[in-house]
Amino acid sequence: MQRGALSASLRSFLVGMDWVLIVVAAVLLGLGVFMIKTSTGHDVPGNSGYFEFRQVLFLIPAAVACVVLAAFDIRRLQAFPRVLLGGLLGALGVVFAIGITVRGANAWISVGPFQLQPSEFGKVALVVILAAIAAERSSDIRRWRTTLVLIAVATGPALLIFLEPDLGMALVYMAILVGALFIAGTPWKHFAIGGCVVSMAIMLAFVVLPGVGIHVVKGYQVQRLTAFLHGGNSSTAGYQLSQSKTAIGSGGALGKGVSGATQTVYNFLPEDHTDFIFAVVGEVFGFVGAASVVGLFGILMWRALRITAQAATQFEQIVAAGICAMFAFEIVVNIGMNVGLMPITGIPLPFVSYGGSHIVADLAAVGVLLSIHRRREAI
Repeated sequence: MQRGALSASLRSFLVGMDWVLIVVAAVLLGLGVFMIKTSTGHDVPGNSGYFEFRQVLFLIPAAVACVVLAAFDIRRLQAFPRVLLGGLLGALGVVFAIGITVRGANAWISVGPFQLQPSEFGKVALVVILAAIAAERSSDIRRWRTTLVLIAVATGPALLIFLEPDLGMALVYMAILVGALFIAGTPWKHFAIGGCVVSMAIMLAFVVLPGVGIHVVKGYQVQRLTAFLHGGNSSTAGYQLSQSKTAIGSGGALGKGVSGATQTVYNFLPEDHTDFIFAVVGEVFGFVGAASVVGLFGILMWRALRITAQAATQFEQIVAAGICAMFAFEIVVNIGMNVGLMPITGIPLPFVSYGGSHIVADLAAVGVLLSIHRRREAI
């Protein structure tokens, strides 16, 4: 009987999955491994598969996290937003004590041969925290008090991340906040006033304060954020953008193939396995390949939005919306900065870019979406 019950539970678990979402995520992950292999084959002398092997290794805990969260009832976390917030702030605080610097940001913690980025895992935690607080205050969601509480909850971790400094990840946290506020029913007036405040803060940070000798944003960050306005310049960020556009443009309609991808193979394109991996796709597979990747992300967002719309409870709906906002922001900003339409913010391409922490976080987010979908299918 126990074996039969277990078999029935497993069958129910598998039937309740959103297999379209799973397949799309798997295809993107597989593409990512191939692109990493293509772009890093000559980076480590004597070990052409170094980055490829590590990425595959990262996929093991990522897949485990996805399956565990898919089987977990996410509503059980609804009662503990303050505990989760304390854990998130504590993890981000540890970075300042024992963190290591990678690509200019003190955002990683060294664990043996690997580096973990707490802010990546914190994205999923923030989604749950905001959803729990918004659902808890649903009767007052149209009041400024609730909006300000949610803004404060998201701004605390985002500020710590900004100080690492990791502007891109801080912006991702703000995108999650916007998604949660929107789906929770926050009045448009709050968004309009908030937008004005943000615009004034940007003006203050980039124009007013630097004019009196106070630099809130570091010089290299300013160069990265403004390089796209000039189509590339002599700065490092300008060079990255120029090489990225050259790689994508030279790919033509069908691409140059792996052997002909000179920008990638000869390392003219910096960060080709992380932030600028979409440019590698464009050079190797051309417009058709790049458009196909965009299409896959479109399908992924469709399934995520569908899960959001069909969620069984308000809490689960806000969680799903936060994940949608997170993925949408990362996808648009990463592809946009690769083609010169968005500022260079150091945001990786979900499922495709190299990196253990963000792959685990991405699949954890998919696991949460699958959990919400399973619950809806069971009703």
